[in-house]
Amino acid sequence: MPDSARSTRDFLEQLRNSTDSELEDRIAHIQESLYNLRFRLASGQIEDPKRVRKYRKAIARIKTIQRERAMQGR
Repeated sequence: MPDSARSTRDFLEQLRNSTDSELEDRIAHIQESLYNLRFRLASGQIEDPKRVRKYRKAIARIKTIQRERAMQGR
């Protein structure tokens, strides 16, 4: 989860040390959280609307790492 890391650098380090299956699990969890977050945002129940952007960026970072690994032939 992007909220558990202290900084972007820590989050990236966590991702790079994760296995492929862990990355898949993480992206599924973040996508589900993002889906729920969008509903709460639409109903006005969310305090920090910037979290939507954070989650989208986290998904993009995970997909980038997956793509890098695919290009390396892992």
